[in-house]
Amino acid sequence: MSLPERTEIVRLPDRRGPARAVLVSLRPRQWTKNLLLFAGIIFAAKLGDASRWGEAFAAFAAYCAASSGSYLVNDVRDAAHDRAHPVKRARPIARGELSERLAQLIAALLVVLAFALVVPFGTASILFLSAFFVLQAVYTLALKHVVLLDVMTIGGLFVLRAAAGAAAVDVRISPWLLLCTALLALFLALAKRRGELVLVGAEATPGRPVLEGYSLALVDQLVTVVAASTVISYCLYTFTARESKAMMITIPFVVFGVFRYLLLMHRRDLGEEPEEVLLRDAPILLCIAGWAATAAVILAVT
Repeated sequence: MSLPERTEIVRLPDRRGPARAVLVSLRPRQWTKNLLLFAGIIFAAKLGDASRWGEAFAAFAAYCAASSGSYLVNDVRDAAHDRAHPVKRARPIARGELSERLAQLIAALLVVLAFALVVPFGTASILFLSAFFVLQAVYTLALKHVVLLDVMTIGGLFVLRAAAGAAAVDVRISPWLLLCTALLALFLALAKRRGELVLVGAEATPGRPVLEGYSLALVDQLVTVVAASTVISYCLYTFTARESKAMMITIPFVVFGVFRYLLLMHRRDLGEEPEEVLLRDAPILLCIAGWAATAAVILAVT
């Protein structure tokens, strides 16, 4: 008599309560992207201006609300697809822990909160936030399914964050910094696509339609080009920086950070969740801390 085949039982995580489900759906770890809102006040060397710091924190809170509202809308729209994804199926809306109707209501409230926070900063800030919502909506509805435009849109969203932060505190930000921001965001977005390809078995079993237009070979080539361009654009910023030419001292931190991320991406197949790498890898955290400390000293004394 033949023995029955063994079946592997995968235990799903315990169901979350309503409050926990809402918090997870807001994706607070993703708020690290909104730290770009502080770029304007930092690189304008206005570190001692308390009122501007208040404005910067208000802008940061507004874009955290805007981002979380967008994530909720995205998760409602993608719930059916997420249930078939090996990682995204654990999202609260996909698991039924948070109803779609409640998620949409919370998203609407977050949009109102975001605009309420930026209205005092004037027309430019309102326009930047409006552009952020429009681009995010177009991405969710269409561009996330278009090869290359999907990752380029992510870069555009990061540039809007940096520009909005400068507008909120009424300072000028270097065009080279904006370019560097766009390229770094593009670099992380491509690394995320690579991680998704690796997770679902590369081209054989793509996890979502847009991945059919990518391959590991193509993404690796694009990552190489963008990584090099990111470093070059940052170098050009330091060479032309109005703040201080001494910012060239920070170039090694940027080079090491990019190299370290590439190492992790290829050796450990990391990259699907860039914020996880940035928050957990000690060398990258030390690199960011070293860059921030060095830049703060340079901007403070020059």
